Amino acid sequence: MDAWWPQLLAWLSLPEVGLTSVFVIALVSATLLPMGSEPAVLALVTLKPEWFWPTVLVATAGNTLGGAVSYAMGRGAHSAMERWRGAKAETRALQWLRRFGAKACLLSWLPVVGDPLCAVAGWMRLPFWPCVAYMAVGKLARYTLLTALLLWLARQAGF
Repeated sequence: MDAWWPQLLAWLSLPEVGLTSVFVIALVSATLLPMGSEPAVLALVTLKPEWFWPTVLVATAGNTLGGAVSYAMGRGAHSAMERWRGAKAETRALQWLRRFGAKACLLSWLPVVGDPLCAVAGWMRLPFWPCVAYMAVGKLARYTLLTALLLWLARQAGF
């Protein structure tokens, strides 16, 4: 029954498909599924240090696309909910997000709250392209800094 899982993991771990793996993992981890992409990014950069920037850029693209998917899910949920309920619910978080608008998507890189933030941005119908641009900037900064730091720490530890 679970024979496909080890085979999939073996395929995704091949250096030939390393960037593809990083893209898929980063995309899925940016949705509401509980998953992190940093181990895959670090693993590929450790194996191929010359791929630092391509890996960071591919992870950023996948994670940003995943954020856009969460945005679209939130927007769709909002439309469905409005048809069902016919009224809007205001909370403190929604007021905060309305205050900062698309710029709040800079925080989409944060663990736990970042992915739902993208969905809520879609729910609130914030402008799509500015939200995606802010997501991309935040995620690029995260991948660049975190990967460089983890790579440096791995080298210091002798890996």
